[in-house]
Amino acid sequence: MRGNGSRCDQYFSHCHGHPQKPIEIFMFIDPTNPECWDLEPAIKKLKILYGRFFSLRPIVIVSIATLNNKTKKKNLSRDNMEAVSAMPCDAGLQNDSPPASYNISLALKAAELQGRKAGLQFLRNLQEVLFVKKQDVTKEKTLLQIAEMARLDVKEFKKDLHSANAITALQCDIKIAAEMDVKELPTLAFFNTRYKDEGLKVSGNYPYYIYEEVLFEMLDERPKPSETPPLELFLEYFQFVAAQEIAIVYDLSLEEVERQMKRLAFANKVKRVQAKQGVFWRYVNSGISCFLPL
Repeated sequence: MRGNGSRCDQYFSHCHGHPQKPIEIFMFIDPTNPECWDLEPAIKKLKILYGRFFSLRPIVIVSIATLNNKTKKKNLSRDNMEAVSAMPCDAGLQNDSPPASYNISLALKAAELQGRKAGLQFLRNLQEVLFVKKQDVTKEKTLLQIAEMARLDVKEFKKDLHSANAITALQCDIKIAAEMDVKELPTLAFFNTRYKDEGLKVSGNYPYYIYEEVLFEMLDERPKPSETPPLELFLEYFQFVAAQEIAIVYDLSLEEVERQMKRLAFANKVKRVQAKQGVFWRYVNSGISCFLPL
């Protein structure tokens, strides 16, 4: 870590994986599914406030689009969700082709071979390229560019992309999903690593407070949240965020987010990125950065 590393440690160090954390959350996703992309703001807030209590394990499900079409949501559909909770994207970009979904999922497993944090950052960058930049993420050239964005060892990633290790890891994910009877995406399964009790499974997309309540139930306590970082440090750390993410993490309306971000833009701290379905903000690097993927 460089520059503002000590300040970042103050607010973000607890977010990273640690063997002593009492809760493990299995996050079942399809990287090409817009509703899995919508989960990002809630996960980000949960990590910042309570990341000292849990580690997050992404589990990739191949070709669940058909299943999602058969299983209707018990909660609100994407079209009916509150604007502040849905991430900007062109829903028409979702690729329901099994081979395409398989290749993308395999790429995520290849990234995870460089560590769980590397895999999570690769996933985030892949979703940005797919849903914001609207690029074809099934092409190996694009996947290598995403690996570079995520600061992976690109040479190692390219080798792992077609390795038996990545295939085995993906097959393991599919087996876990079958054993846990996952029928809807996204799904979060919460487990307390200190006890052998059954976990709690939350299928579908819900407001942030639902995931917080499930975490409290698994901990059997309501712990004090960690301090939320100053907005500018949050932007410096994550580099590229949606207005919806800022709104949810800081409990602001989108109008309040717009006002605060305009002030930072006027100070040349951020740049506005207008996507088809919404607004993102990119941090303007000053040569000093505390970027480190959660």
